[in-house]
Amino acid sequence: MSIPTPSVEYAQLSPMLIVFGAAVAGVLVEGFVPCRGRYPAQLALSASGLVTAFVAVVLLAGHHGSVVMGSVMIDGPALFLQGAILLTGIVAIVPIAERSLAAFAPQGSLVPGSPAEQSATSGGVIQTEIFPLTMMAIGGMLLFPAAADLLTMFVALEVLSLPLYLLCGLARHRRLLSQEAALKYFLLGAFSSALFLYGIAMLYGYAGTLTFAGIADAITTRRGDTSMLLTGIALLAVGLLFKAGAVPFQSWVPDVYQGAPTPITGLMAAATKITAFGAMLRIFYIALPELVADWRPVLWGIATLTMVVAAVLTVVQTDVKRLLAYSSVANVGFILLGVTATRNGLSSTLFYLVAYGFSTLGAFAVVSLIRRADGEEATDISRWNGLGRRSPTVAAAMALFLLAIAGIPLTSGFVSKFAIFTAAMNVGAAGLVVVGALSSAIAAFAYARVIVLMFFTEPSAETPRAAVPTKLTAAAVTVAAGVTVLLGIAPQPVLDLANAAGQFMR
Repeated sequence: MSIPTPSVEYAQLSPMLIVFGAAVAGVLVEGFVPCRGRYPAQLALSASGLVTAFVAVVLLAGHHGSVVMGSVMIDGPALFLQGAILLTGIVAIVPIAERSLAAFAPQGSLVPGSPAEQSATSGGVIQTEIFPLTMMAIGGMLLFPAAADLLTMFVALEVLSLPLYLLCGLARHRRLLSQEAALKYFLLGAFSSALFLYGIAMLYGYAGTLTFAGIADAITTRRGDTSMLLTGIALLAVGLLFKAGAVPFQSWVPDVYQGAPTPITGLMAAATKITAFGAMLRIFYIALPELVADWRPVLWGIATLTMVVAAVLTVVQTDVKRLLAYSSVANVGFILLGVTATRNGLSSTLFYLVAYGFSTLGAFAVVSLIRRADGEEATDISRWNGLGRRSPTVAAAMALFLLAIAGIPLTSGFVSKFAIFTAAMNVGAAGLVVVGALSSAIAAFAYARVIVLMFFTEPSAETPRAAVPTKLTAAAVTVAAGVTVLLGIAPQPVLDLANAAGQFMR
């Protein structure tokens, strides 16, 4: 019996193929290009690859359908999520590039006080292999929410996870903390991947297929014992909730975010959230719509627990990276409300992911600029007193991002939370909306404390100064700040785009 040759629609897969191609080319650069030529080659490959992939996503608008024999689905939500991942990747690659520049710039050529110059003198992240690893992770992120069956989704999960495990351990100036973070992330990530794979096996045992449409049809037509089905769904959800960082699966988030290099932390906080929730939306909306009465109360409970626990823990943090980590966990609870709001949840969740992604990227980019006299990042909040007087522009940018994360009006955070809460109200989750509003108020106290410390206290001898950013880093922070303000003042174009993304295709 002959096996038919699989058809591969290269045009529809072009965004992913471009990013993976740039990653493979980056590996070849590491192997064959001399040290002095690696940085410009890697930067050109990564930047051009991400921009070209984004252009390919834009050109694919309207070209929907299943590809690679039904294993990948190209539809409106998939393209929207891929575009968001690529945009956050473009912004995130800038601080990564600046850190790498320190290793190969001629002596005396770096801007005094810049992050690159500080990194050169403090042993920061200077390995150019960060570029292909980052591109490989972004390639996996592009595939993950577009997967149309569980096997493809698991492969994408491992492709995006393995490079992130390595990237978390590459901070040389905090080697022990960084390697501890990478080890924790790897061990817990392997455990969650095993649960995810076990859930796949259980669902296959029930439905006899791995495709989301096939699982939905099996749920509709089959009657009888559903214990295997519900067990598989639970295991699958645990794997996804771990990647998202929901309570009680969030234990890795503060340690990993604190120990990983700050540019990598920003990429993880923004792009990984978009990826995980994109996959979660596809699974629950396509494979499990008939079981909404079973999984919605569970997600409501997890969302409530996540919002409350993360908000309380945010208040007691003394390290700004851990504060942003718990803030990230709290936002997972808000996004889960959008996932459960099946009627209007898709568009509101898509908008929230974009708004949150740029705000958190900007916040971590600013954190990477604030350094002590010895060149290391000053992440201890108690040292930030009077920072607004020594570095007013950088402090103002940080205040803007914190206000956006808190959901203050005229920022993207307010509009995104309003959209999520409205969608949740439409499905009868008024109680959860009240919990979300109270949790936002609790967490806002922690953000306000940082702002007050920066602008309304006198600087001391330990108050750090913001390093002089290069043009690229300044541009990245400006873009993130601009998007944060624009989505707060004029959000309608992006909301319309999220609505136009339509529904998931089967």
